[in-house]
Amino acid sequence: MTQQLPRRIRSEQDLKAQAPLSRRDFLVTTGVVAASVAGLDSTSSGKTPMHSMAAPDFDSISLQPAPPAEATSNITVESIEHAEQLASLQFTPAEREMLLPGVRRAAASYKRRREIPLPNGLAPATTFDPRTPGRSYIDGPSRFVRSAVEPGPLPANDIDIAYAPVTSLSRWIQRGALTSERLTRIYLERIERIAPKLECIITTTEDLALKLAKTADAEISAGNYRGPLHGIPYGAKDLFDTAGIRTSWGATPYKDRIAESDAAVIGKLNEVGAVLIAKTTLGALAYGDQWFGGRTNNPFNLQQGSSGSSAGSAAGVVAGLFAFALGTETLGSIVSPSMRCGATGLRPTFGRVPRTGAMALCWSLDKVGTLTRTVEDGALVLDAIRGRDDGDPASLDMPYQFDATTPLENIRIGYDPAWFEGRGAIDLDRAALVAMSKTGAQLIPFTLPEMNASPLSTILSVEAAAAFEELTLSNRDDELVWQSPQAWPNTFRETWFVPAIELVQALRIRRQVCEAFATVFDNVDLLIGPSYAANLLLITNNTGHPCICLRTGIRENNRPHGLTLWGNLFNEGTICRAAMALEAQLGVWDLRPAIE
Repeated sequence: MTQQLPRRIRSEQDLKAQAPLSRRDFLVTTGVVAASVAGLDSTSSGKTPMHSMAAPDFDSISLQPAPPAEATSNITVESIEHAEQLASLQFTPAEREMLLPGVRRAAASYKRRREIPLPNGLAPATTFDPRTPGRSYIDGPSRFVRSAVEPGPLPANDIDIAYAPVTSLSRWIQRGALTSERLTRIYLERIERIAPKLECIITTTEDLALKLAKTADAEISAGNYRGPLHGIPYGAKDLFDTAGIRTSWGATPYKDRIAESDAAVIGKLNEVGAVLIAKTTLGALAYGDQWFGGRTNNPFNLQQGSSGSSAGSAAGVVAGLFAFALGTETLGSIVSPSMRCGATGLRPTFGRVPRTGAMALCWSLDKVGTLTRTVEDGALVLDAIRGRDDGDPASLDMPYQFDATTPLENIRIGYDPAWFEGRGAIDLDRAALVAMSKTGAQLIPFTLPEMNASPLSTILSVEAAAAFEELTLSNRDDELVWQSPQAWPNTFRETWFVPAIELVQALRIRRQVCEAFATVFDNVDLLIGPSYAANLLLITNNTGHPCICLRTGIRENNRPHGLTLWGNLFNEGTICRAAMALEAQLGVWDLRPAIE
């Protein structure tokens, strides 16, 4: 193939002489052009065509009205030449001249498109389904069986009550040994005293919580017990809408935002009588642990951030400020703060829990999950929040089967020995693998199939930039606290230069990865490994597979450590059973931070 030599790049003086562009026009004349030229056919002599399909004759067809001349006159052949570098392309001068009218028309249409309101929760018409054709998943009716372990008598002091798991709290409330109002007041006192050290709560819903708690006590006294979450106070990541209560998304531009209705999961928890006590911090727009009010801290080490983005949910649960919390994950936002703070993070299968009324970051990746002190607590909460909702086109009604009383003898757990020997693995990881071998499950060495997953990161960045397009175009991204190169404002801007074809190819690679990863569960039921092993965080967030991250001990720097179990689609019940057995072997879930 004959390579055309590039035209001379204009001098710095030439560039400075050009009239300055607004951010909006800059994005149109560079990023949009890069996306536009990436897929155009090249038919010049001596240059290999990008595709062999014959183009239809559009000579007599006007696809869109011509824009006013002044609207796109600042797009020139030089603009296209510069944009080629962003897309790793090279056209001839004649090809650029031919491109120019179409690129100008496209740029004008993009400006007109931005006049159409697109609320954050409006999902694209394409919906991701993690199920691969030709495979069967959970079958039969849903079934939920709690453990039969007795919690013992109610502790004499409030701190022991505060740190008790939901499995115990629910038994005490059901039997009348503890009231929801007393438990709520215990947590409210701790929130007032401890939450400022952690910077983990954006809004305390004290009045609502006490009202809900008193209602729960009255219902339970009258014999109307709604189940194990009835009367249990919880925190919700502040990206779940709550009617009449601000939902800030952790970000300065939205810090005074008031929702008109409850998110689907908040409504589901209302139905089972749970008590909303706090809206917890998240890294702004669901990234990191920095929000408009500060940085959320690790309860075990206040000098260290809690990681994110479900930062406040993880920190608050571990510090005994509420019994459980809701979080979300797109790429590590449940796993990462669970690792840092020592919480138990359950990330369900994509589509298992509806996201209606939750801030959308990436419509094809976002998942709603739980942050708890124990594994069974997470299983209990998942049973309450799962299911289909019409507001979330990706949500699914699939059976949920959990039986805490079933032994693990027939469960096959795969692991790669290299994960526990290589860089990043520590003694706590190896000890947890030994502990897993004592649970009765079968440990099976294996290796992952080859998967080229690195292009998948394009999907996240493009969807996120689309979700918050207005922040970039209006310059309000400058209001976000975190402004580092890896923070959202810069990432959103960078993403405007991703050609559309690169997104489509990443989606095709995603399908390849889904099909390859599905074969793992032909031979094993679960995987176990260090939480960041083998790029599994990126892979499984894109394939939609569920996981649970649980504490395995405390490192020498007083920092909790954990590992992760991954399971087949919609098989959270088996993950939780295995994790419960490992949790019992390790005996470290109830270690408390010195934060009183």
